[in-house]
Amino acid sequence: MTPLEFLYYLGYSIKKRYALKNQKRLSNKVISIGNLTLGGTGKTPATIVLAGEAKKRGFKPCILTRGYKGTAEGPCFVSKGNGPILDEHRAGDEALLMAEKLNDIPVIKGKDRYKAGLFALSSLPSTLRPDLFILDDGFQHWRLFRDIDILLIDSTNPFGNRRLLPIGSLREPISAINRADIIVLTKTPTHPSPSKVGIDSYRWAGKGRGNKSQMSKVKNLIEEIKRYNSKASVLFAEHRPSKFIKTTGETMPVEWAKDKKLFGFGGIGNPQSFRATLLSVDINLTGFKAFRDHYRYNQSDIHTIIDDAKMGGAEWIVTTEKDIMRLKRLEIPKNLISLGIEFNVDKRFYEEVLGGIDGQIHQCQEQVKD
Repeated sequence: MTPLEFLYYLGYSIKKRYALKNQKRLSNKVISIGNLTLGGTGKTPATIVLAGEAKKRGFKPCILTRGYKGTAEGPCFVSKGNGPILDEHRAGDEALLMAEKLNDIPVIKGKDRYKAGLFALSSLPSTLRPDLFILDDGFQHWRLFRDIDILLIDSTNPFGNRRLLPIGSLREPISAINRADIIVLTKTPTHPSPSKVGIDSYRWAGKGRGNKSQMSKVKNLIEEIKRYNSKASVLFAEHRPSKFIKTTGETMPVEWAKDKKLFGFGGIGNPQSFRATLLSVDINLTGFKAFRDHYRYNQSDIHTIIDDAKMGGAEWIVTTEKDIMRLKRLEIPKNLISLGIEFNVDKRFYEEVLGGIDGQIHQCQEQVKD
């Protein structure tokens, strides 16, 4: 451990100890979704699909988010379930995207998620008053008790250079895997067997072109995870391109872009992963420009992107849905589109998360009756 890492670890340890000592509990069940590294694992799409599935199953979920980079002081509503109330500058790009994607599911911004939960319970009408809180990016938010901790790990780049901040991308030591109740390896095109997932049940789904090297890396990753946490289920998820979206809202199937010339850019946790996703849909990618995560674009950036796209003969300019949230206040070209991504996860994920929560709720209700 380098001196800089040691200083970070010292501050991390003090903060964690204080938060756990003063940890508070909401009256409703809490599910946390988070990771060990800075961005790039798919927390936002995972939160969106879990909230949507919870709604389908009869829960009244509410998302509690920090609203990273948003200037609004919390707790406050980003959405009461019928679209965004705040703009990206005040809400943050991830919070705004969740508010736009989810109907009848409130999104509340607040640095202190316990206070945000109390705000939801006291401010929402009875029809939306939550019985389930989903904590976005909450693995390190120790001040609030969680009933289930879901840890996402990017299978293509699980721990970066394995160094803590600020030398690496790790928010906490890899050994923190032991806190997770459910672990999801993201960006794995897989068809896991219906039995309990383990190393032997992992089957690669590379359209008949099994990548032995990548499969070996994933198996080694599972072995390492099990050394730290042998109890948590290890499941698999894939970020699958679903559609292209024009700024007008019009959508086109992925096949629409085949052989078209596109210029791509992105300011997300792992922009090169987005570049790889674009190449996977058989487009002619004339160029790609990467920006830092949560980058706030200005009009000059847009002009540069347009010029770069023209230089390569691109017909369209493509970015992520999260980046689009940060471009709404700017003058953007008509040929700008975003690529919609679906978070496809083993269906047992929902059973293990929501089935367990539902059982706990019914057990509590029976105890109250007795």
